[in-house]
Amino acid sequence: MAHKFEIYKDRKGEFRVRFKYNSEIMFSSEGYASKSSAKNAIASVQKNAPGAETEDNS
Repeated sequence: MAHKFEIYKDRKGEFRVRFKYNSEIMFSSEGYASKSSAKNAIASVQKNAPGAETEDNS
């Protein structure tokens, strides 16, 4: 698989989500207190991002 979401625990014990494409981290999330909140974040991105526009502020 070329891309995937990963849930991991950071040093503070919070759950974070990162998105990897070809083993490169493309983005990571804020920390969540529970794994279920991290899973909800993934579901939200999967549901709401397919049609996301790109905003160039340069």
